[in-house]
Amino acid sequence: MSQRIDGRPDDQLRPIKIERGFASNAPGSVMIHAGQTMVLCTASVAADVPPWLAGRGKGWVTAEYNMLPGSTSPRKPRDRAKVDGRTTEIQRLIGRSLRAVVDLEALGERSITVDCDVIRADGGTRTASITGAFVALVDAVRSIDIDPPDPSRVFRDSVAAVSVGLVDRRVRLDLNYHEDAAAEVDMNVVMTGGDRFVEVQGTGEEATFSATELQQLVAAATAGVARLTELQRESLGPHWPGA
Repeated sequence: MSQRIDGRPDDQLRPIKIERGFASNAPGSVMIHAGQTMVLCTASVAADVPPWLAGRGKGWVTAEYNMLPGSTSPRKPRDRAKVDGRTTEIQRLIGRSLRAVVDLEALGERSITVDCDVIRADGGTRTASITGAFVALVDAVRSIDIDPPDPSRVFRDSVAAVSVGLVDRRVRLDLNYHEDAAAEVDMNVVMTGGDRFVEVQGTGEEATFSATELQQLVAAATAGVARLTELQRESLGPHWPGA
């Protein structure tokens, strides 16, 4: 097994740390560390839904994503008047990923917004956001004390995400920025704890990849998400849905 710039084997995640309750003003909050990448995920509950959902007996889960100015070098300008295309695409991905495992009718007519703010970026910010956002979302649902929903009914499954790529034609799991920039192929894979796919985003960067390489990338991602699911479960402990 080859060694990487940070000394990991190809099939190993970066050190992952999930800190629950990081922001005291949010009913659900997580600081997730994936190597040098840090994302603060905060989940807030509102007692209403978007107008197009009003009266339908369903709730809504959505997400916002932002990279803070000092999260990367050079400085990332603040999104003041207009959200850029990359930000829009990522926050839609996070929202879709969360809704894939939520029964919106069981949630009731309320909205939960998960804000994912990148504190430090070293690759994999969108995948870390999804993994941390799920934990924050579980805590937010459990915090609801007026007509509280049953978390075991709200959540059909868990969800987590990880990046994989071909670097020097080798399959590598959980790419940092250096590897992502050098990758011939990079892919983000979102999966449930039950090994169901939510989304697969794969791109050849001035390169192509074979069916065999695709299978290897997906296999590496599947193993990575399984480990992330274990870490989510350990973090939530008895608060894990259905526990």
